[in-house]
Amino acid sequence: MGTSLTPDFWKLFAALLAISTAATFVVSAALDALVLRLQRRRRQRRLPAGRPDGALREPSRPRQTLVRH
Repeated sequence: MGTSLTPDFWKLFAALLAISTAATFVVSAALDALVLRLQRRRRQRRLPAGRPDGALREPSRPRQTLVRH
């Protein structure tokens, strides 16, 4: 008992393949955006409040003040 692959089968196969490919790309892009957003949030939390570039004061140098005694 042999079966042949009909044109209707190929149409359905092509449609399902296109849908699954598109869904894969959409889900992948959404997950990438979510991961990047989470990484940016973590990076912003780690930065010191007064330094937007994230540079830390060198521990060997004393803190400079505006008023000298």
